[in-house]
Amino acid sequence: MKKNNLKKLFMLLLTAVLALALVSCGKKEEEEQPKDLLEQIKERGYITIATEGEWSPWTYHDETGKLTGYDVELGTLIAQKLGVEARFEETAWDAILAGVDSGRFDIACNGVGWTADRAEKYSFSDPYLYTTAVLMVKGDNTDITCFEDLEGKVTANSVGSTYASIGESYGATVQNVDTLDQTMDLLLQGRIDATINARVSYNDYMAAHPDADVKIVDEADTDKTCIPVRMADDTKTLVEAINKALKEIIEDGTLGQLSIKYFGADMTKIG
Repeated sequence: MKKNNLKKLFMLLLTAVLALALVSCGKKEEEEQPKDLLEQIKERGYITIATEGEWSPWTYHDETGKLTGYDVELGTLIAQKLGVEARFEETAWDAILAGVDSGRFDIACNGVGWTADRAEKYSFSDPYLYTTAVLMVKGDNTDITCFEDLEGKVTANSVGSTYASIGESYGATVQNVDTLDQTMDLLLQGRIDATINARVSYNDYMAAHPDADVKIVDEADTDKTCIPVRMADDTKTLVEAINKALKEIIEDGTLGQLSIKYFGADMTKIG
């Protein structure tokens, strides 16, 4: 074989080897691409949902001990729409968002209100419920008639909650508690001056404790309740899927009926 022919053959073989190497490398890189969170959830067959389990009617245990509530049913509906099982993990409020951020939980269903500060760190679904925060005091309290009167007063709420932030913004000292029942006990005992919570939670508490000497003296603007997800490129498809699920169960009336069941009114839309 002539020298030129050998050279051409060598070059052809070298080109073929390089091409195969590039294809192999490309396939390897494609295979090693990490799956996004939605893909991981579908592959494992379940979604982990953080919730308190002690905040009626959002998330609580019924007389049989079963975990239930508006957010529990909502989380179950979303899981069904995703084609997976809903696995709820109960934890204290101050561990919920941190757990979502760390990846311990995929999402949280716990009446989480949207705030500008939270939106800088977490991705949020579209709103699924609209509530208002109310200021509550004992029935004989005449010193506090509005949020502005909280300057120098003592309130109680869960660490990092929207309601704790509202109290602090008006100059109150916020005492940390874990549950609404603990908060109301402190208020009725006169150990705090006031507390702030969702109107629906106040209504639920008064339905269970009709003789409680508590009254509402002020109400804040509408609060958007959303589902928080870890903010990252690999969670975008999950947020999109959740929004699609929410749109479907709002448009077909399912979520409105759920709201009426737990809150006595359809609060899934403003107005």
